[in-house]
Amino acid sequence: MNIVHGFTRGLKHNQLKRIEKLGTRRIAPDAIVSPELARQMSEISHETGRQVGVLINRKGQIEYVMVGTAKGIELPDFGRARVSEDRFRGLRCVHTHLLGEKLTQDDLTDLALLRLDLMSIIQVERKGGLPGLVYSAHLVPTNAENLEAEAQSLPYEFLEPNIPSLLDTDFISLINSLEDEMARIRLTARTRQTGRDRAILVGVTTGDVELAEESIAELNELAASADVVILDTIIQRRPRIDPKTVLGKGKLDELLIRSMRLGADILVFDTELSPAQVRSLSDATELKVIDRPQLILDIFAQRAQSREGKLQVELAQLKYLLPRLVIGQNSAFSRLAGGIGGRGPGETKLETDRRRVRDRIAQLERQVDNLGHQRQERRKRRVQKHLPIISLVGYTNAGKSTLLNSLTQSSVFAEQKMFATLDPTSRRLRLPYDQEVIINDTVGFIRDLPEALVSAFRATLEEISDSDLLIHVVDASNPRVRQQIDSVGKILNDLDYNEIPQLIVSNKSDLLPEQEIERLARQIELESGKHSVAISAIRRETLRPMVEAIGDIISVPRPQYGEPVSEESGIPEPIGVEA
Repeated sequence: MNIVHGFTRGLKHNQLKRIEKLGTRRIAPDAIVSPELARQMSEISHETGRQVGVLINRKGQIEYVMVGTAKGIELPDFGRARVSEDRFRGLRCVHTHLLGEKLTQDDLTDLALLRLDLMSIIQVERKGGLPGLVYSAHLVPTNAENLEAEAQSLPYEFLEPNIPSLLDTDFISLINSLEDEMARIRLTARTRQTGRDRAILVGVTTGDVELAEESIAELNELAASADVVILDTIIQRRPRIDPKTVLGKGKLDELLIRSMRLGADILVFDTELSPAQVRSLSDATELKVIDRPQLILDIFAQRAQSREGKLQVELAQLKYLLPRLVIGQNSAFSRLAGGIGGRGPGETKLETDRRRVRDRIAQLERQVDNLGHQRQERRKRRVQKHLPIISLVGYTNAGKSTLLNSLTQSSVFAEQKMFATLDPTSRRLRLPYDQEVIINDTVGFIRDLPEALVSAFRATLEEISDSDLLIHVVDASNPRVRQQIDSVGKILNDLDYNEIPQLIVSNKSDLLPEQEIERLARQIELESGKHSVAISAIRRETLRPMVEAIGDIISVPRPQYGEPVSEESGIPEPIGVEA
């Protein structure tokens, strides 16, 4: 006996039997629907006042029979298994509409989310209950050459409507050609982007959309630094954040359709998600879901090179993970054997995982503390040498490491990526007029730096505490430069380093017109109350104003009037040894 899915309450016995009998029919595999089946469905639908539908496989067999209400129909649960990226589900849905409507948004959403072969509706005539026009739509392959255009286009295509007896579409040929094209496109995409995550960035705000766009632009830079392929970006403004799924249902459906259409395998949210939200989103999308803090942690994990850096990153990751260890599906009653003979309640798997993570955190904290003591001893030795200490601080990717290399002619790793530098580096430098200083390169800051990272990297950040001067390097070419200055200032204030003298250095000035540089310098000095100079870290000849400003702050004597000064006297002399 065929099971009828859906809203069967209130149906008469003979009506239910007629609906069940639909499941015994077969149609030609290459036909969308046969005239006989369309007529039977329309008559039953007209008589019961409810939508009636079937799911037909490619052999022409009916696998599911459904009944809904006058306004809608719910498809059966197919399970959570994902369909292959270059194939459809192998089922086409045909159901009736009683109110004269064509394909609705719900129909098209089901088509996309379930990756059905085809979605067809039969309009039932109000007088007589005969079948009218049949409207159909199918998914279309994504153009891998132009993902931006594809993200804005409709993921489906409509067939010409017609009455059942005049439908002439060769269904099997249509589906085979679509799947062949999808397979070709997927192969091309995989060849070009082997091993790289394909992500959609998601921003949700209750405030200004312009600020959300700036924030998502920074998230884009972060994702690119993590070697992620950015497929699309979605921003939604809501009166309030949905406590379960962050996004609203309609936008979540849109996100699901886009992710399937573009072949995304990861969603990156520009906000910190709760464990419950991550689980709800993962269940709804069957995709990997991460938030901004986790993305930053992943970048740190990629960049860490030294033993100290790796320990600190692992500590930060575990501190982030611990509150997010939650009970998995069907594991609520799982317990490890305990007590005599293994009969005791023991620990749940969740409790065991949490205990192991806490033990590892305690172990890592001891190791990081030991490294902190060693670093403190090195700082004491530097202080005993009575050499001024200068620390380069600033937003990530502002050019701090490049500036250190230019000043000291070193080869510290520097790259046009966020958080290229994790391990602090110290070099000695001889300023003009024989003044030696120690200059430190530090890890970059970022807006909303994860608390777990700040805590784990406290030993590294303590390098700043003994500084006589902070050189705050800013990327003058970045349109968000003022917000970045504010973010760095807030972090320094939170670390109680705001009392250390600061010199703001506008780097990458070679990328801006001179008038813009002058305007920015005036604006920075007015808003921050600190002296500002403009340089280009890749051009040593531009460093002289900065070096003179450093000398003024740490009281390096200037040559007296009349003393000879060479063209190179304003450029520091690198000593080239690690401090």
